[in-house]
Amino acid sequence: MTARWYFGWNIVAAAAFLTLLSSGMRLSFGPFFLPMAQDLGFSRSLLSTIVAVGMLAYGLAMPLAGMLIARFGTPPVLLLGNALVIAATWWTVVAADAFGFLLAFGLLLSVGLAFTSPVAVTPVISNWFTRRRGMALFFLSTGSMAGMAVMTPVLSFSIEHFGWRATLVGFAAAFTLFTLPAALFVIRDGAPDHTDLGPEEFAAQRARSGVQPQSLKLREAMRTAPFWKIFFGLFACGFSMNLLGTHGMPMLMDHGFDVFTSSMGIGLIGFVAIGGTLVLGRLADRLPRRHILATIYFVRGLGFFALVVVGTHWELYLTSTIGGLVWAGSIALSSAILADVYGVRLVGVLYGTAYLGHQIGGMLSSWLGGWGYEHYGTHWVAFGAAGVLLIGAGLISLQLPRKGFVLMASPTPA
Repeated sequence: MTARWYFGWNIVAAAAFLTLLSSGMRLSFGPFFLPMAQDLGFSRSLLSTIVAVGMLAYGLAMPLAGMLIARFGTPPVLLLGNALVIAATWWTVVAADAFGFLLAFGLLLSVGLAFTSPVAVTPVISNWFTRRRGMALFFLSTGSMAGMAVMTPVLSFSIEHFGWRATLVGFAAAFTLFTLPAALFVIRDGAPDHTDLGPEEFAAQRARSGVQPQSLKLREAMRTAPFWKIFFGLFACGFSMNLLGTHGMPMLMDHGFDVFTSSMGIGLIGFVAIGGTLVLGRLADRLPRRHILATIYFVRGLGFFALVVVGTHWELYLTSTIGGLVWAGSIALSSAILADVYGVRLVGVLYGTAYLGHQIGGMLSSWLGGWGYEHYGTHWVAFGAAGVLLIGAGLISLQLPRKGFVLMASPTPA
């Protein structure tokens, strides 16, 4: 008898494509950077500061998204996020000064994208999957990597031929055409009791759940070491990802590469990462997740040192290929480890709060990339810092609890 198709995979597919669009826009700002600065008369430092504020707003909106989802459900929050993206796009294309551009592009668009980001759909996927949670969350990361791979060259092409304003409007239209049906007809909060477990696995889980002690509360969980180790890792991840997304293309162009080669070098990381997530996703439920996470951070850190010194096309493409193999997975593994350690009840709010570290890192790197180049004439300041942070995150990740370890509240004295 053929097993029935599990509806949770439809949710994963819809969430991955939604992530392709939302995270793709957030990670592919590089093509917009120079055209916006030249058209609006902004310096690199000014535009970098606006982008940095947007990164912080993106991160601060994520715990809010987690709380709204816990109260109202996932689809309403996705629809609200889509409405904010539409409003922010209109305001951005008509903004005439730096303050208006900051409010529209820096703040409002960031909040809208945060409400439709991986943080918004991670809780529903965690609830729908138990046995294959790691794989499902890795497939969600595939959407982020596909967004970086697809949208960087597509946005570059569109901006070159139609301008950055028309490109932004086109993105908002495509985003709406997908988000509305996905939120209304596909993404559902109510998972079956057995999730993706077979009958015997479900029975064994119910037997174990009857004897488990009470899990930690949110405030107690945030006082424990694993949460802050995940937080630091996501800080390093956000610092590196947003540095590459914002300043990767300008850095390569400053080093003599043309627009097409620079966009393809950055996009190649995302293309290779799609295949990398498929491999890492299968390993995530078989090997210790902390070991995979540490390897990802180590190799990625070395890749940032390599990107600054590449001088030929083949060196750039080789570095992008190696980096792409480990570019995805840190966010998926972090959320899976949080679910392993603290349980799915807290994963939404904890992940949203930990992801704030990701955006604080992104805010700092977005600013440092522009400021460091203008003051020192080199990209080593920001890209070297990214490499050091990632290697440090790898060392810290090795100290995370093993898969399946569950922190429990301390017993109350008699």
